[in-house]
Amino acid sequence: MEQQAKVGAKMGAKIGIVTVSDRASAGVYEDISGQAIRETLSDYLTSDWQAEYRLIPDEQPQIEQTLKDLANEGCCLIVTTGGTGPSKRDVTPEATEAVCDRMMPGFGELMRQESLKYVPTAILSRQTAGLRGSCLIINLPGKPKAIRQCLDAVFPAVPYCIDLMEGPYLECNEAVIKPFRPKS
Repeated sequence: MEQQAKVGAKMGAKIGIVTVSDRASAGVYEDISGQAIRETLSDYLTSDWQAEYRLIPDEQPQIEQTLKDLANEGCCLIVTTGGTGPSKRDVTPEATEAVCDRMMPGFGELMRQESLKYVPTAILSRQTAGLRGSCLIINLPGKPKAIRQCLDAVFPAVPYCIDLMEGPYLECNEAVIKPFRPKS
């Protein structure tokens, strides 16, 4: 049993990266948004982690199942990109709300506030976040530049949120992003 804990600790945190895009999933273009999330998390995290990557179309049942599967497979964090706008095919927030036990509206509020510094259309974005079991799910916009801007804004709270859910301890490169953990 002790050996299993050591092996599990070496594997690091599992983090789901989900790109929701009809065209990218059909091979019409490359998924640069999912890659932007992976690169951003690699910049932030110094602790071991492994990405569980999925590229799926804008289909609510498939998004819901993917989020459930990743949470059930032990991801402490799932970050989605795409499907947060006002078009009829944008259903990522609805899928997220359908699978979460509790919503975390502060994440979406802060991401929109940050995005408004760059584009007035940020008010059209419906990013949200929620908890499924001991997994935090965060919906990001689809543009790589906006992904970094939004993650820079909210990620300082992510490690402590995962701590509170008794997930893995995420260590960060504090020269890049400084997580907030209250002094006890």
